[in-house]
Formats: sequence, C-alpha cells, structure tokens
Amino acid sequence: MELLIVTGMSGAGKSQAANVLEDIGFYCVDNIPPAIIPSFVELSARSGDLLNKMAIVTDMRGGILFNEIEDVLTNLKNNHTEYKILFLDAADDVLIRRYKENRRKHPLSDGENMSVSNAVKKEREMLKKIRNMSDFIVDTSRISAFQLKVQLSNIFCGSVSNVLKIQCKSFGFKYGSDTEADLVVDVRCLPNPFYVDELKEKTGLDKEVRDYVMESNESKEFLSRLLAFIDCAVPLYAKEGKSQLIISIGCTGGKHRSVTFAKLIGEHLIDENYNCSVEHRDIYKH
Repeated sequence: MELLIVTGMSGAGKSQAANVLEDIGFYCVDNIPPAIIPSFVELSARSGDLLNKMAIVTDMRGGILFNEIEDVLTNLKNNHTEYKILFLDAADDVLIRRYKENRRKHPLSDGENMSVSNAVKKEREMLKKIRNMSDFIVDTSRISAFQLKVQLSNIFCGSVSNVLKIQCKSFGFKYGSDTEADLVVDVRCLPNPFYVDELKEKTGLDKEVRDYVMESNESKEFLSRLLAFIDCAVPLYAKEGKSQLIISIGCTGGKHRSVTFAKLIGEHLIDENYNCSVEHRDIYKH
C-alpha cells in the first residue's frame, strides 16, 4: 500500500492536489481528523488491491483534532506503516490575497475574530514541525492549476518510493527566485546572448544561443565544475532517501543562459540514467 498524507497551509491548494492525485490513481479522502487515519489504513489493508494507493488530506480544518497529527504519525511508524507526507505551501502574501479574493474564512479565524494575516502567521508556526518532516514540499505561489497537476504527476505517477526524481528548472531572477528549489545555481556571471541582436529573441532551446553561451572558456569551466558537484551530490541525496530533488538554474530573464544550463544538466543526468525532467519556468515571459 502507498499511503500519502496531504497537509499544508490553508489556501495553498490541497483540494486541487487531491483532485490531481485522484486522477493519477489515488483513493483520496479529504478533511479527515488525524485520529481516523489508522482506520483508513486498516480498511486499505483489508481491501487488497482496491485501495493500494491512498491519499488522506488532513489540516487545520479539523480544529483541535488536528493537534493529534504528530502522535498519529509516530504510531503509524511504530506499527511499521510506511507513509509519505506532501506539504502544500505558498507565500504569506499569496495566501492572504487568495482569502480576500474568495472571501472565505481562514480556519483559525473562526470564532477568534483573528485577521487573515495573523491567522496565516499562527498557522505557519503551528505547521513548522510537520513541514520539516515532509517528504515533498510544493509551493503553489507562482504556479497555475495545470502546473500543479504537472508537478504532482511527475512526482507520483510511478509510485511513492525512494526512487529519486530530479527536476532541472530554469528561471529568471527578475520574476522571483524559485522557492521550491533544493539547489539554486546563478549563471548571471556568464556571457549574455540578450545583448546580441540576432540572439535576443531566441532562447536557450535554440542551438545558436547555446553555442554562444558555451563558447567561452568561463562557461565551459563553470559547467564542468557544476556537473562534477552534481555527480557527487545526487547519489548522496538518493542515499539519504530523498524522493524529489529540484535543481534550479537562474539568469536574469530566464530565457538564455539558465535554459542552456538546465538543458545541458538535464541531458547529463538522463545519460547517467537518473529519472530527470527539465522545465523552463520563465522562457516565454517578456
């Protein structure tokens, strides 16, 4: 059985995540008090293959019942029940804006006359420990519903296992850092095709741009040392049991240098037989 505990900040997209997980084969149960989780585990065990992939959403909507989450997770481990935790997060200002837009009450605001801003801060503090325990953290601040579906599909379509899934992602610092990244590499120190008229409107997906970026000795040395570091670090992450590794490469606009390096690193990791995908967050932004 694959058991996935889905939790996180209120307003971060847990309900959307549950819909995606259901689409890719999980039996999903939403808004469950933690104390009931063992009952669903037992039900799954009795069902054979019918409920062999289960995702349970539990969060602050359960009120004081959610305070039992840490004890429940400890008991599951003591009973040798394997599980993974998916934590949905978003920046405080994004969460506050979402609540203002949909005009719903934050779970911690109900009955306490607490502002949304204070409720978000209180919830983040309350969830700090379980966030640190999580196997997967997905920040939905700057992604669409479709991008969330792509991310979760990439993580869970195979199985929730110890097989390391690597994502190489290019981005532009001018549009904000990649808050999901485990490793961030800044390539703004390398030659910039943006200042070459015939290359300005092209991207790192075009051979001419890649050739320009990589023709300097500095770029070649940078890539060589970076790949050496990655070849050293990735097996250590896998040995540690990490399930997802995001390597983000940033340049100014996210179109040229970062795309070039994300593509080259991704190709290298695929050649080394790692499960790697490549994404270009800001490549078509202006």
